[in-house]
Amino acid sequence: MKLERLISITYALLNNEVISASELADKYQVSQRTIYRDIEAIGAAGIPVVSYQGVNGGFGIIEEYKMDRSLLRTDDIQSLITLLHSTATVFKDVRAEETLHRLQTIRQGDPNPSLSLDFGSWRTNNHMLYLLRKAVEEETVIRTDYTNANNERTTRVIEPVSLHFKYYSWYLHGFCRERNDYRVFKLSRMTDVHILPERSRKSHASAPRDIWNDFRPEPDIGIAVIVVSGSSVAKALDIFYGDERQFNEDGSLTFTTSFNAKDPEWLMSVILGFGDNAVVLQPPPLKQLLREKIEKMLRRYSEV
Repeated sequence: MKLERLISITYALLNNEVISASELADKYQVSQRTIYRDIEAIGAAGIPVVSYQGVNGGFGIIEEYKMDRSLLRTDDIQSLITLLHSTATVFKDVRAEETLHRLQTIRQGDPNPSLSLDFGSWRTNNHMLYLLRKAVEEETVIRTDYTNANNERTTRVIEPVSLHFKYYSWYLHGFCRERNDYRVFKLSRMTDVHILPERSRKSHASAPRDIWNDFRPEPDIGIAVIVVSGSSVAKALDIFYGDERQFNEDGSLTFTTSFNAKDPEWLMSVILGFGDNAVVLQPPPLKQLLREKIEKMLRRYSEV
């Protein structure tokens, strides 16, 4: 009951410039002494309550802390809360947590969200994310060892511009001094990240924002038809989500998926990950490449 009263009093403070202790006491059918204790508890929770003296005195919340509810619908507020909660969790962002608390005070309706976002995963390096976010905000330079898609490992000095979450992974967009141009770096391929004691040499206000158009060259598209046995259907649905599929009478599943015909390594590694529970029906060149890959693997274990 006390918690409900504290929340209700906070709403009352947000919706009124000044409200007296006697008004609050009458509204909640408690003594003024109880109201004073409640106001003290609200202040201790980090909400900046102001006390006004005089005949028309009472309590209020400083204007800078308030947000006009008419600017946002309930679903707008809930969407912001969901996004901020995810951001605060990943980055340990104190400011995001403070904003989250403020939005929660003006939220109405069911407090249980119908949508939840989690930008982390079992492989997300939250400490690296924190360091890079700090470098972006403070415009400091970083040094890291980076392995590109061709498995070439180089040391890069980067002036960070922004962080992006896309394709289930985190990316850093920044100015690479070694390449003298803007580049996109996948965080999972970055090792030995260090923040250097220097600031960016140039302003990045005019840095390209639509970074994904040139992120990957347009590949030659191939179409593969794959049959997955019933024991691996759940795994296949996770990987080939959204692709054309057909359930077969024996419990297996047939997928039709597109892939980069010039560089089929990713699809081949996925297929091999199913072991003998996946069979490629089309195209013949992909079947031949898989055969060669399997034969090469067998030769590695020929002495076992």
